[in-house]
Amino acid sequence: MSEKDTLGAENTTNYFPLVRKVKASAIISWLKAGIKDTRRAGFSSLFYGVFFALAGLVMHLVVIKAYWLMTALTTGFLLLGPFLAMGLYDLSRRIELGEPAKLVPTLTAWRQNLINVSIFAGVLVVVLLIWARSSMVIFAIFFEGALPTFADVVLNVLAFKQPIFTIVYFSIGGLFAAFIFAISVIAIPLMADRKTDAITAAIASLLAVIRNPFQMLLWALCIVILVGIGFATSFLGLIVTMPIVGHASWHAYRDLVEAS
Repeated sequence: MSEKDTLGAENTTNYFPLVRKVKASAIISWLKAGIKDTRRAGFSSLFYGVFFALAGLVMHLVVIKAYWLMTALTTGFLLLGPFLAMGLYDLSRRIELGEPAKLVPTLTAWRQNLINVSIFAGVLVVVLLIWARSSMVIFAIFFEGALPTFADVVLNVLAFKQPIFTIVYFSIGGLFAAFIFAISVIAIPLMADRKTDAITAAIASLLAVIRNPFQMLLWALCIVILVGIGFATSFLGLIVTMPIVGHASWHAYRDLVEAS
């Protein structure tokens, strides 16, 4: 459960959300709630899971011979996930309100705040493109030898055969991922729920991370593990793990932001 420790003065208007400090144990509650919502929504949740799985498979097939791009696109898959999960957020909201968890109304959940969601999506796409280009440059400059295959990359990373490449690649990639996570961890649910503008949502998300650095680090790790399980099972696991992540992210938002 969250502590009643919020940012902002008592006379702050409801326009800017008040951000709570939560305990690390709250993550377990988010995951349990995510599993519960996945079960209650049933087919509607699994529909989005199938979509994620197909997206992952298509992404893999497109770059099957260019694995230096695969890493960048995999990162992009993680970064753009919150937008793909808007339907899952809407399902959790409907369950929370006691409404039927129907699929069709959630397919256009993004329309409720189209302009701001589009602006935020544009920012993430730009950052993703910069990272994709940076990934190629890093490979070109720091990776020794011929154009690598996926096996070459994995072997070099695990065996630490090219330490400079490994350190540079994951350091820069980590900075991109940390930045996107920080401004988006609760931004999309906030925009969907309260019609908040993109800038306010990004700042509120950043405040949530600043207020809960360790908790958000653990939450990011949980997301990576669940997505990793999906990838490791030839994307089939995403059918279940992504709905859980999406629903749990809604409950993370509910726990981190004071009710208006």
